[in-house]
Amino acid sequence: MPLNSKDQASVLKDILNNHQTDCCGSVAECEQVERLVKSLMAHTGINKNVKGILQDIYEYGQHGAQSANLDAHIQSHQGQLSNWVNDIDQISGQL
Repeated sequence: MPLNSKDQASVLKDILNNHQTDCCGSVAECEQVERLVKSLMAHTGINKNVKGILQDIYEYGQHGAQSANLDAHIQSHQGQLSNWVNDIDQISGQL
């Protein structure tokens, strides 16, 4: 059963929140972040500000999946992760 956009945003928030609180993650999680963001960005009604946030999250996932030291990558994005988790709450209302 496919996830709707609110469910996708919720899963994305959970992954990012786990990265922020645990300061670690997996390549599979980063790849899932990429897939979720791609799907969310496919919605035509999303405004430019939201697309910019999603693009930043996509790049985070992409660089994380390719990183030689994923934990260091996650730790270097702690401030952004916190902001993104908060942003997703606001984005969810627009999906």
